[in-house]
Formats: sequence, C-alpha cells, structure tokens
Amino acid sequence: MKQQQLNIFKKELTDELKNILTWWAAHAPDNANGGFYGKIDDDNLVTADAPKGSVLNARILWSFAAAYNHQPEHVYLEMADRAYQYIISHFIDSEEGGVYWSVNYKGEPLDTKKQVYAIAFTIYALSEYYRAGKIENAKQLAIDLFYLLIEKTYDPIKTGYFEAFTKDWHPIADLRLSAKDANEKKTMNTHLHVLEGYTNLYRIWPDKALGEHIKMLLNNFFEHFIDKKTNHLRLFFDENWNAKGDLISYGHDIEATWLLLEAAEAIGDEASIKKTKEITIAMADATITGLDIDGGLWYEYEPKENCLVKEKHWWVQAEAMVGFFNAWQISGDEKHLNISLKNWEFVKTKILNKQNGEWFWGTNENGGVMPGEDKAGIWKCPYHNSRACLELIGRMVD
Repeated sequence: MKQQQLNIFKKELTDELKNILTWWAAHAPDNANGGFYGKIDDDNLVTADAPKGSVLNARILWSFAAAYNHQPEHVYLEMADRAYQYIISHFIDSEEGGVYWSVNYKGEPLDTKKQVYAIAFTIYALSEYYRAGKIENAKQLAIDLFYLLIEKTYDPIKTGYFEAFTKDWHPIADLRLSAKDANEKKTMNTHLHVLEGYTNLYRIWPDKALGEHIKMLLNNFFEHFIDKKTNHLRLFFDENWNAKGDLISYGHDIEATWLLLEAAEAIGDEASIKKTKEITIAMADATITGLDIDGGLWYEYEPKENCLVKEKHWWVQAEAMVGFFNAWQISGDEKHLNISLKNWEFVKTKILNKQNGEWFWGTNENGGVMPGEDKAGIWKCPYHNSRACLELIGRMVD
C-alpha cells in the first residue's frame, strides 16, 4: 500500500512540475523589455511596468536550470539562458560588485542596495546553471560573489553575515528584506539561503575554504538559530548574536531541517550529518504544532501574544511536503510520511490554481484564497514549488 501511495505521489509531482514550468515559460517572459515580467496576478494579468526583482530572476534561473538537469527539455534551457543573460546584463553591479535588489521594467537600476539574501540566491542559481550549460563564466561569477560576501559582509569576529549594505558597501539604516521583518543585523532567513547557495556552489567547486564556511554556517544554526528549548528557529539577532523576539515561522522551521542536512552531506562532515539528523526530527516534531486538521501548515505564531497567523502560504506547504518526507526518511516513522502526503492533498485542493495555472499565494483563516496577492512578483516565484517537486521526485527512487 505504501509503495502504491509513493508511486501516485511521484506521478502527480512529475505532472505538477511540468504544469508549473509550462506556466512560467508561457506567461512570464517580457518580450517587449527583456527578461521576465515583475508582476502577474492570479488571473494572469500582467503589470508591464512593475519593478523586476533580483530574487525573482535568480529563482527563475535556478528553477529552469534545475528542471533541465532533471529532464533536459530544450525549453527549460532556453528559459534558463534568458534568465542568465538578463541577470548579468541588468542585476550585476559591474562597478561596485554584487547584485542590485531591483531594476525597473526597462532593466535600469532601481533599488541598488546590496542585500546578502539576493546575492546568495544568485550564487545558488548560477551554480545550478553551470551544471546545465557548463558556462564557465557563470561558475566564475558564482565564485566571485562568494569571495565578495566574505570580503564585504562576513563577520570575522563573531562569525555570521551582516544583512545589507548600500550600493557601495557602506552601512545602511534599513536592513530588512521586507516590511514584515525586524530591522536587525543578522537574520536566520539570510543565513539559511547563504548556506543553500554555498552548498550548491560546493557541488561544482569543492573548495576547502568554501567547505569551511559551510561548516561555520551549520554551527551558526546549532549554536544560535535553533532554540534548544523549543526546537524552533530564532529569526532575528543583533551583531553579537543576541536574539530579538520569539516569533515562530513554521515554514522556515521545516525548510531548515532538510537544507541543513543537505549542506552537511554535501561537505561530507559526519559529525554534522549525525547532529543534523537528530535535530531534524526534533524540529519536524516541533513544526507539527503548526499543522491544521486539513493538512495545511499555518504561517507564523507569536508565543508572547499567543497569536497564530491563520494563513497558509504556498511556500510553507511546499517546504512541509519536503521536510516531513525527509523526516520520514531519517526516522522511519510513518507519521512524518503521512503528514507530507496529507499536505500535498491540501495543496491540490486549496493551493493549485486549476483555472489559470500555477499556485495561489495562499488561503486565509476561512479557507478562501488570499485576495490581491501575486502569482509572480518580487517574492512569488517558481522556486519553492518546483524545488519541492524536484526534491521529492528525486527521493522516490523506483
């Protein structure tokens, strides 16, 4: 019975991966101004003059490159080439180094701050693209960006990475990724995706110094980000690793479980692998408290206020699917597998936009679609959902 369930799961995810990428290839390219549109709504209506974000474009590059590496369809490489060319032509700062946060719809620099998060995703995407097309310049650019992060943003005294800088790498007052974030110098979210970017770079460039930085990042999670009492992640810190606030992000909790293990396995560090597997199960079990009875995973919880944000965002569900499946692979406890399968049922019922394609942003407390949100935008990308499909397909070996 279990194998039959897994066979169906794999078939459905294979079909969904194709659906996701077909939508992006059909609707996202901006044939008037180059690259990809900066904003598309649930009805597939384009805002042609919307800003274009570096995170969106890096994630598009990663998604199509990763899909091509899984199944070499010509259209996937064509879309990856398009994303790569746009990134190097419009987002890379050739004067000061790094990546602009956004450009306008014509591709001209708009928000020129240097957000470490965006640079990390560019490293991640370039590394995947190198695997697809063997473009040496892409690999070298990823390596150069790694060195740049170490030079400009790494804290050599306390370790960790400072969050953001001005165009010319001076301190900046507003460090936040988005308006909802705390304005702190070190954040879990940025460190998690620096780790992810470095891990993908290590696969194509197993450099000793890079491996040491991956191990340091893992230690940042073990020592600072993972709350040993609750097994949830602590999200915001000052420069001296003093925690700020106790907000719980269920999606990040479950996402971190498998990304940490992926990093430890990439560098082959047995002590980190063992420690991460133990932590993975504890964190996955802590995340269970954020599940609703329908299989969906809630967004956030504020313990001091006892306030649950009763929204179920698309990316949180994608991470739940992978994270609980990964926990089952480690623990052998079928409760984790059943959570992953039930979450997919929730996604099929509530998150897939069956009329217009791709995934809705999420559902609200009443189970309805959250209105006015992007289908494509600064944050809404093909990355979480395509990555979930690719990860799970790869884990279900026939």
